[in-house]
Amino acid sequence: MLIVEGLVRRYGDLTAVDGVSFTIAPGETFGLLGPNGAGKTTTISMIAGLVPADAGTITVAGEPMGPNAIAVKRHIGLVPQDLAIYPELTARENLMFFGRLQGKRGKELTDRIDEVLELIGLTDRQKDATKEFSGGMKRRLNIGIGLLHHPALLILDEPTVGVDPQSRNAILESVEALSGEGMAVLYTTHYMEEAERLCDRIAIIDSGQIQAEGTQDELIRLTGGVDTIRLTGSGETAAAAQTLRALPAVERVDADRRSLTLTVHEAPTAVAGIVTGATGAGMSLSDVEISRPDLESVFLQLTGKALRD
Repeated sequence: MLIVEGLVRRYGDLTAVDGVSFTIAPGETFGLLGPNGAGKTTTISMIAGLVPADAGTITVAGEPMGPNAIAVKRHIGLVPQDLAIYPELTARENLMFFGRLQGKRGKELTDRIDEVLELIGLTDRQKDATKEFSGGMKRRLNIGIGLLHHPALLILDEPTVGVDPQSRNAILESVEALSGEGMAVLYTTHYMEEAERLCDRIAIIDSGQIQAEGTQDELIRLTGGVDTIRLTGSGETAAAAQTLRALPAVERVDADRRSLTLTVHEAPTAVAGIVTGATGAGMSLSDVEISRPDLESVFLQLTGKALRD
């Protein structure tokens, strides 16, 4: 649905985007993660045809995209981080206005507005002025506006910033439903747990370049991610440590008087053999704890920053 190849965008001496390439398939939710200033917003602006690329190409639903490519923009629904709604209008009036801008009329438009209101959970508030809405409700209406024309590609730029937990969960559920219906979704966020929950694949961008791309598991493997198993107990911990160092899955064992901390590959499959080896060497276990690397640790390793920096 989206093919991005070699995108470059410069602002004077600053190269904001430097050779960015990725693809998104129909029904796929693709996460673009990066710290502030990494190039996310500039990349999104080029994909949406808002600013020109200095180099590279963008193809949406088989058509080339650029600032002057008007027809192809019908395939895109853009939900910006800044709210794009009229506070004096009701939710339904906002949707009616934007629907008409998108060329929809009559029963087709009213039926679609009903569908969108149901999806974003605002049916019971559709006649209220949006200036009376909470931040989360405004965000949900912002998403609804982007959905009105059945876009093939929905771009969501940090759609849950500043919303309450209930609205945030409603937004995430809506996004999950959209990808399930075959819509391609490009999602940026400052919340790592959102990316882990929603995204089929993730690209980590920093200094204008894609540092890594893949599924969550692929990213962890690319960075050499290993698991940690901590054994707590009593008895022959030193003998247990010596026994466990000989196991193929174990990279390292750190021992103290009452515990062993193991660095291992694929802890869920290795843990049974590790427990057997430790108890067989004379260690009596009171606790076994497994820690697996997550997306946050990968992001920190690749960028040297937390996602919200």
